[in-house]
Order: sequence, then structure tokens, then C-alpha cells
Amino acid sequence: MRLLDRYLLRELLIPLAFCLGAFQIFYCSFDLVFKLHSFQEKKMTFLDCVTYYLDISPELLVSIIIPVSLLLALLYAVTNHARNNEFTAMRAAGISLWRISLPYLAVGAVCTATVLAVNEFWVPDVADKVDELFQRRLVGKTQKQLLISNLTFRNESDNRDWHIRTYNPQTGEMKTPNIICNFSNGSRREIYAQSGVYTNGTWRFFNVEEWNFASAKDFPAAPTTNAVLELNFSETPDLIRSELKVNQLNLKQAAKRSQLSIEEIYNYLELHPKLSPTRRAVLMTQLESRIAEPFKCLVVVLIALPFGARSGRRNVFVGVAASIFICFSYFILQNVCLTLGISNHLSPLVAAWLPNVVFGVTGILLTTRVR
Repeated sequence: MRLLDRYLLRELLIPLAFCLGAFQIFYCSFDLVFKLHSFQEKKMTFLDCVTYYLDISPELLVSIIIPVSLLLALLYAVTNHARNNEFTAMRAAGISLWRISLPYLAVGAVCTATVLAVNEFWVPDVADKVDELFQRRLVGKTQKQLLISNLTFRNESDNRDWHIRTYNPQTGEMKTPNIICNFSNGSRREIYAQSGVYTNGTWRFFNVEEWNFASAKDFPAAPTTNAVLELNFSETPDLIRSELKVNQLNLKQAAKRSQLSIEEIYNYLELHPKLSPTRRAVLMTQLESRIAEPFKCLVVVLIALPFGARSGRRNVFVGVAASIFICFSYFILQNVCLTLGISNHLSPLVAAWLPNVVFGVTGILLTTRVR
């Protein structure tokens, strides 16, 4: 790495670290003021409060803190370089503005990969962790209240219907499951069990009564009984949790980028190939936004570079004002596009990627005009 690259990175990473820490502390302090009474009602301890903010940190980082901190730090660093005529000296030495921006683009790429990983592996579990933390502290809460009653879902790809009287999403245990398997030749298989559990990649059902119908008009003389029945169905507890999340998803939550991972959306779409246009629009917009969202870190670099490089000898706080305007405009456009996408008024692909394309292209055009 060239000495110039190390210098530019150092001048960026120091304010970036300060911004990340400051925004995190500011949000937690501000949020605690409004939620302190609620925490007291739930009888949460100091450790519970710390756990709560650790649990929600991944969602805050990827949605707000990382992009805003990167934008603010970039504007601060680039504006400082421009005020001290360092960019002028670099360009007089024959170094183009795009070559100067390589360290910034590298940081943007790292932030993009970080946001993508956190979005996929940590953020989808935030809501469940918070609910579990709150339920643990509520007076009179028992394990029975954590169970889901009368769960029904359908695997359209395998033509299989599930009816479960009670289901524990934490352990994958179910009571009184009823599974109806319909086959292409018109035959049908019905399984009634006292309980079931998913272990080692296989469903195990206990005290099973099984009915096999050769056709819709056929009725067997007697059922087949089994003390234990193992079946390799494609459904897993993870798929059932995805089903529950999607069923609980409404348009308001979708507009706020509800916590569904790319894998969960793909699995749900695979199980339900015949979704209604409204439901498909919601899920496809969610899917495209999950893929597009991390790239806003690269867009931040592209839009901050010309704003800062043009600063000349202006006060560094001009960059702060510019960052507020840029963030405000970007998030407004993003929310408008997501709302249009989930309401099926705009293509999910366009709804998810339009803000990145508009601000990214604008940043490239402005950078090419910097003198």
C-alpha cells in the first residue's frame, strides 16, 4: 500500500471510529430516556437493558449508523484535505481524483460486505431476541404463553398441508400435528400424531395414526398405527419460522424493511409459487431491498467525494450541513420507493435500486466535473 493511501485511510478511519461510537451512544441514551419507564414496568435489570441494546445494535448499525457515519466522516476528511490544498497538490503531481478515491472506495466496499453479512445473519433474529427478553421479565409469563396455537400453513411446492394445535418456535416441538399429503395421481395421505419434533434433519412423530386414500372417493377400512414415524419432509423449523414471520408481515412493517433474510424470502417463495400479486410484490420488494441496501455505503462514497472536494477553503461544518441534506434526501427517496414497491405500484427491482442508482450516478457525474 502506498504511503498516500495509508495517509488517506488514517485521516478517514479516525473520524469514522468516532462517528460510529458517538452515534451509537447518542441513540442508546436518547432511546433509554423514553423507554426507561417501560423497562421498569417489565422489571428489567441493568444487565437486561445492556442486553437489549446489544441485541438491537446490528439493526441500528446497518440501517442508520454505518452509512451516516461513513458519510459524515468522509465529508469531514475530504473537506479537510481540500481546505489544506492537499487535493490540489496531489492532482498537480498527476494523481487523478478517482485514484485518490480508491482508499475511500475500499472502505465503502468493506462496509458494504459488513452490512450484507450483518443483515443476513444477525438482523433477522433481532425481533425474536427482543421479544424473548421482554417475555422473560413479564410477571406471570409461562412457557405456555410462548407457544403458537392452531398453526396452519401449506407447502405448495410439495402439495402438503400442516395443521398444528400447539407449536414451540424455540424448540421445534409440536403437539397434535395433522399433515395432509396430496399426490399428483389423486391419492392422499393423512398423518395424525400426538406430538412431533425435528431432530437430526428428520421429523419424528409419536403415537401416529396414518390414513392412505387411493383416490378422492376411496376410504380405507382402518388406519395404520405407529409408535414412532420418521419422515424426511422438506419443511424444517427454520422454514416454519419464516412462514410465521411472513404471515405476521403487513405493509407498514414491510415499508420499514421488516426483518426477513434473503434466505428466508427465497425459501418462502419456493414453498409458495402461486402467491397473490400483492403478497409477491411485498416479498420481492423485501428481497430486492435486502440485496440493494448494503450498496448504499458505496453510494455514500460516490456522493461525498465531490461535495467535499469542492469545498475549497470553506468551513468544515459546511460538509456536516451537506451530509444532513444528503441523508434526508436519500432516506425520503428510499422510503417512497419501498412504499410504491410493496403496494405493487412500482417494480420491486426499480423500487429497491432506484435510490442507489440516482445518488450513485449523481455522485459520478459531479466527481467528473470537479476541477
